[in-house]
Amino acid sequence: MATEYADSYLRDVLKRTRVIAVVGVSMNEVRPSYYVARYLSLKGFTVIPVNPGHAGKMLFGQTVRGSLTEISEPVDMVDIFRRSEHVPPIVDEALAAFPGLQTVWMQIGVINEAAAKTARARGVDVIMNRCPKIEYQRLFGELRMGGFNTGVISSKL
Repeated sequence: MATEYADSYLRDVLKRTRVIAVVGVSMNEVRPSYYVARYLSLKGFTVIPVNPGHAGKMLFGQTVRGSLTEISEPVDMVDIFRRSEHVPPIVDEALAAFPGLQTVWMQIGVINEAAAKTARARGVDVIMNRCPKIEYQRLFGELRMGGFNTGVISSKL
């Protein structure tokens, strides 16, 4: 399974990316898909939220789309917040909808080799089991010492 990536490769992907469609984004501020998408939008990326359950609502200055096919503008990256088994039709839809697609990014815990092979066969870069927010912070010097939120709450508060 190819889930190890050179820092230079990840940095190049993030530098060239301008428009990111985030599939599976949540409207709930405590969900990772929400705060990752929000962070990316605050860093200057155009983030297009995709979630059929929230289609038509506004998030990060964009209308939430019900599917990738509802996006009319070019997309550089599709960031997938869905379980691994749901990835292949998302990748197929992305490849059909965006002829200039450069990257398919699957979030932490999301790995689908068959979908990755399909995307790579079309010349699209694939990153699996990583988070663009974490990689951006790490590669562009924004992580503070101990900057990862481990989810551990101290009982000594």
